[in-house]
Amino acid sequence: MSSQTLQDRAAWRPALVLSLIALLVMGLLYSLAGTALARAAFSTQATGSLLRQGDTVIGSSLVAQPFVGDRWFHPRPSAAKYDPMAAAGSNQARSNPDAIKRVDEAIAEIAAREGVAPAQVPSDLVTQSGGGLDPEISPAAARIQLARVARARGMSVDAVAALVQANTVGKQFGVFGQPRVNVLKLNLALEAAASKQ
Repeated sequence: MSSQTLQDRAAWRPALVLSLIALLVMGLLYSLAGTALARAAFSTQATGSLLRQGDTVIGSSLVAQPFVGDRWFHPRPSAAKYDPMAAAGSNQARSNPDAIKRVDEAIAEIAAREGVAPAQVPSDLVTQSGGGLDPEISPAAARIQLARVARARGMSVDAVAALVQANTVGKQFGVFGQPRVNVLKLNLALEAAASKQ
């Protein structure tokens, strides 16, 4: 074996060892440490903010789910059809004739379903969020659904309104965003209240 070949092997050895160490440290140990730290500091969020009933996962508080029927509070519409693997907005401008038609039809449908004037329908019940999976609605969007849900469940409007109030979250840190209601949490609270009657 020539001395040049030995020198070539000697030159490659440190590069290969450094690459292997970097791969193990940055590719494996760093990821494991980050995951462990996240689970220790934010255990609920690190595992997907899952909501459970007993041992059964009902959903995530971060992802909207479709609710159909008068017994439930309804979320914002979803361009992704509530599919997390297809999360996206409609990408239609406010001036798009198809978007205008869809919103007008949704306003008429919700106004008829809730027994209110079209002007009273909150915009978040007829517009899609950017990701298509917004799990929250405004308190106004929840209040407009109170009478229908109370009637369908045989509950008083005041009892359902109290559940909405209990599930309303204020602005983030008292400054950012708007008050909001997580639809999945609210519907789970409705089920829990119904089971106690």
